[in-house]
Amino acid sequence: MGVLNLTLLAQVNDDAAANAAAAGVAMVVLVIELVLVVLMLAGLWKIFTKAGKPGWAAIVPIYNAIVMLEIAGRPVWWILLLLIPCVNFVVAIMVAIDLAKNFGKGTGYGLGLAFLPFIFYPLLGFSDAKYRPVAPTALE
Repeated sequence: MGVLNLTLLAQVNDDAAANAAAAGVAMVVLVIELVLVVLMLAGLWKIFTKAGKPGWAAIVPIYNAIVMLEIAGRPVWWILLLLIPCVNFVVAIMVAIDLAKNFGKGTGYGLGLAFLPFIFYPLLGFSDAKYRPVAPTALE
């Protein structure tokens, strides 16, 4: 009977250690995610101010997408396209490429904005790139 109790006690201690380790890993991941979100929002804030829009718009859901469409030179009704599954993926890439072009960057930089925004938004926002809108090419 004593061996069974020791075995159960050992399992409880192992579970507590595993839970503590999992909580520690979760906290590290949470801190990293928060840092990336803050960096991305800071970059987006700077991008908005460079384009003559209010920086605070970067932290307002939906409205930041509308402002992004305006900066990219796309019509505001495209916000509806961003609400359609699968279509929103393509539209978001197009908007990111147009945003990059309006800051004098190429298509590759636009793809970086679309797929790695936590890196490319701060790079664009804190760089010396100037906002120079160009006319969109298609799907006006």
